Amino acid sequence: MDSLTFEDFLTLHKPQLELAAVPQHLWETLFQKLVNQVFDAGEKFSMYMVDYESKEREEGDPVYSVFVSTQNGISASDPSHIYLIDHAWTFTASDAQKHLRHVPGLLERMARLMGCDEDVSVDEAREFVSKYMWNYSQTYSVANNMNVEDRLPVWYIMDEFGSAIQHSSDPNFRVVPFVFSPEQVTYSILFPIRDVELNGEVTRNFIEGCLQTDSDSKKALLIPWFPNEFTNQCFVQEEPAPKYFLDGHEVETLPDLDILTQTPKDNDKTKVWKVFAEYKYIHEYLNHPQFVFIDNETDADILWTTTHFKKFKELSESTPHKFINQFPFEHVLTVKDLLSVVCRRKLGKGVKTYDEDTLETFPSWLPTTFNLKTELPKFVSYYQQREEKGLDNLWICKPWNLARGLDMHVTDNLRYILRLPFSGPKIAQKYLHNPVLFCRPDIGRVKFDVRYVVLLKSVKPLEVYAYRNFFLRFANKSFDLSEFDDYEKHFTVMNYTEAQLCKMLHNEFIDEFEKQYPSHPWKEVEKDIFEMLREVFECAALKAPPCGIAPSPQSRAVYAVDLMLDWQHCPRNKDKIQPKLLEINWTPDCRRACEYYPNFYNDIFSLLFLDTCNEDVFVSL
Repeated sequence: MDSLTFEDFLTLHKPQLELAAVPQHLWETLFQKLVNQVFDAGEKFSMYMVDYESKEREEGDPVYSVFVSTQNGISASDPSHIYLIDHAWTFTASDAQKHLRHVPGLLERMARLMGCDEDVSVDEAREFVSKYMWNYSQTYSVANNMNVEDRLPVWYIMDEFGSAIQHSSDPNFRVVPFVFSPEQVTYSILFPIRDVELNGEVTRNFIEGCLQTDSDSKKALLIPWFPNEFTNQCFVQEEPAPKYFLDGHEVETLPDLDILTQTPKDNDKTKVWKVFAEYKYIHEYLNHPQFVFIDNETDADILWTTTHFKKFKELSESTPHKFINQFPFEHVLTVKDLLSVVCRRKLGKGVKTYDEDTLETFPSWLPTTFNLKTELPKFVSYYQQREEKGLDNLWICKPWNLARGLDMHVTDNLRYILRLPFSGPKIAQKYLHNPVLFCRPDIGRVKFDVRYVVLLKSVKPLEVYAYRNFFLRFANKSFDLSEFDDYEKHFTVMNYTEAQLCKMLHNEFIDEFEKQYPSHPWKEVEKDIFEMLREVFECAALKAPPCGIAPSPQSRAVYAVDLMLDWQHCPRNKDKIQPKLLEINWTPDCRRACEYYPNFYNDIFSLLFLDTCNEDVFVSL
């Protein structure tokens, strides 16, 4: 540290300081305190127990607050008033329970910090901390374009001093995380945004940085600290305006349909198609004699890219005979929050959207899903109404823009859910608490999901095919409604972890499934799956872009649809197995498909480009 100059510090940290809006006149003092490890907040501030006057302190209420103790008060223009706050606990959500169980002294410290009674058992203390830790948790992420996992959120709880600073919607201080690069250590930094006199309380805004601007959403986000009732609000969702479908979306053009309809179709059945493919497994497994690979896009008849293509108008004008493996505005299917909006179109106008007794929403194959940015008050209303009825309230919260099971959270803790939007945009989707399970002889009854490869050949008219040879993914531990941080119990995507991967072909699965559920033949289950898949694509084609997928004669596409099976209670008949749509994946990983079924890409290319459908492996939806 002796060789680090202020200029070096700025070279490393200026973008971070500017992004956090730290006033420039404080930068040099911050540098000096970081280099010399000066934690001097105790000289200027004091912590006092919160006075609840005549009422008793409720469980989870704060224990301490912070006041200015320096005689001359704090001046926001004084360059000396910036302070380091240490972090007592840094964790990822998936590791939090492991830390509380195994890190010496952590549980005891967190219990004291959060005001847990001293005479409770270890299990009671852990339950208390797990419930209220989200009242104290903050988050940051460090971007690394080379590795998506490195951009996952990190959560932290400040030390006793930082955690004692209370909320105000009109705060006099700010607290922001700061990564000191030479040490690779993250602190929080406290600085005033207006003058505060002696004995003035230090406050910050607990929901600073929230993307929501309306008052109801802000009230909802403050529920962890200030309980509020939303049950009188209607939770019925409405389709957003077209602008919503374009938010954050890269501009793309639409094909010129006049040019494409006037372009004569190539009817040469013996034609050899030139393929430019960026996906290596196509090169390894596509060996049909009517397809050859070339290394340049210009001369190709078929472009099979793994990057998003947006210039459909230009493609139609310059090369109307060329094909591309994407459809305009297909992101309405492949982005999680848009998918749920699109699927609700199945109901049409004036159709009942939920069951008043069970609060189950329709269509039955779509898990109840809320956008935690745009539908937060509706979500809280729905959650609280389920709570009033004594219904299960387990939710899985997912980011819009990550796959592979990354940054997913399963919880019934509303405090936890309401903190998650600060780590990036999320949807909250009703967790299937009564899924159809599969008995693995060595483990027991586990969760599983089913993946179908779906081919979209045309939007108008709609022409969709499902690959009959579906794929299975299994959890590695027997299922029950506990330990929601246990990945191998509650999740099925194991091929990106070090966990054991259970492999089973679809025909083996069907045989075993029908032994385990003899009154539910797979043909009946699959009939409902295919009907669901058809309805999903019908919904996507119902509206014009940007709200729907666009017709494009030059487009062909392959998607992976992930679904689970759930038990639907039928009082007068046997319970029904209900397929539930999870997500639709763009440019899916088809390595396993190729290894299991070596003709996979031969069959796909034959159907999409040669109009030859192998009915043994494809079904028209």
